[in-house]
Amino acid sequence: MTTAQMVPMSELCQDLYGLSAATQEAFLNYGKALLVIAGSDGEVSEAEYAWLVDHQRRMGAPEEVIELYSTFDYRKADLRDLLPAIRTDVETWQAAPHLVYHAIQMCGADGVYTQAEKAQVLRAARLMGVRDDIVLSLHALVDMERAVHDLRAALFHVDSAPANV
Repeated sequence: MTTAQMVPMSELCQDLYGLSAATQEAFLNYGKALLVIAGSDGEVSEAEYAWLVDHQRRMGAPEEVIELYSTFDYRKADLRDLLPAIRTDVETWQAAPHLVYHAIQMCGADGVYTQAEKAQVLRAARLMGVRDDIVLSLHALVDMERAVHDLRAALFHVDSAPANV
């Protein structure tokens, strides 16, 4: 584990992923990696960027880290350079499957998850060593979570966008 100072993560992050702390660099590089994946088609839409900022806030990322995303040039970055610094307080935690899961959510945040975006997510997953069957399962998980959200909204007559956790 890194000797850098750990920053507490949110209760939501603890509940969802079992993580309670990460370095500022880990928060920063996690968001940058998502920008690289979502922006591999040449653009990160406003909705995708808003998803990232909201997600990082929900996870407990410091505001000074979130502010750095707006000046990050994801078009020139290499995903492989970002991954080594993504460390948490759980030694066995692996960033790659989480990044794929969140990239699927982020790429669909604008309401359109195109075949090109799916291909980009798959390429990034393979680059990070995430097996194709796991990527397929993560797509199914995101689809199920959206369906459950839609069902809950219909049952309780709530008109809202899907949760982006």
